[in-house]
Amino acid sequence: MEAEERPELAGPEYVLHLYITGATPNSTRAVRNIKEICELYLKGRYELLIVDIYQQPELAQREQLIGAPTLIKRSPGLVRRLVGDLSDRERVLKALGITPAGPGSSQPL
Repeated sequence: MEAEERPELAGPEYVLHLYITGATPNSTRAVRNIKEICELYLKGRYELLIVDIYQQPELAQREQLIGAPTLIKRSPGLVRRLVGDLSDRERVLKALGITPAGPGSSQPL
């Protein structure tokens, strides 16, 4: 039998962790907004982990969260934190280091 070797796949370019508090309106909006941003600007290049801190409070404590929802960008580059429902798309894109193609454009560079 021949051993099948699989090359190590590179990880996703963007690693994002979103900490939410159950199904509150802010948490629901944050999930919807970050999923939309990821699909529009990072399709196929991201890993999004959504953590409900009601179910996993130890993770919130470990991350020393000061509010929720909180988005933590782990990579690329410096770790960045955004608190809120992520509805300010321009601010979220800037924090993620994403520059849209042009004014009014929904496509990334």
